[in-house]
Amino acid sequence: VQLVESGGGLVQAGDSLRLSCAASGRTSSRYVMGWFRQAPGKEREFVAGIMWSETMSDSANSVKGRFTISRDNAKNTVYLQMNSLKPEDTAVYYCAAGSRWPMDEEDFVTYWGQGTQVTVSS
Repeated sequence: VQLVESGGGLVQAGDSLRLSCAASGRTSSRYVMGWFRQAPGKEREFVAGIMWSETMSDSANSVKGRFTISRDNAKNTVYLQMNSLKPEDTAVYYCAAGSRWPMDEEDFVTYWGQGTQVTVSS
């Protein structure tokens, strides 16, 4: 499975961005999909995850109420809508796929994307 992120960029605090992750290869709509991020000098951390059936999703406390994860299984694509962005959201955002729920730890991830940079200026 190959995961390719897009949609990152440089924005100002309070702005919105939508990240996309397109899956290809031996794809399966039954994978748990998610997003992690890594800020400079920090460890990679869980951001949000969504079950294959879209009936369950989860997100980190730091982004609850601001970020929304969704998926379109027909397009093999998962999205991360990020609103009210803050400078502390600056990081490389990675798309992830796995078979465990909740997929809130790196060890639970089977496939990773290459990452997309999100920079939020104050």
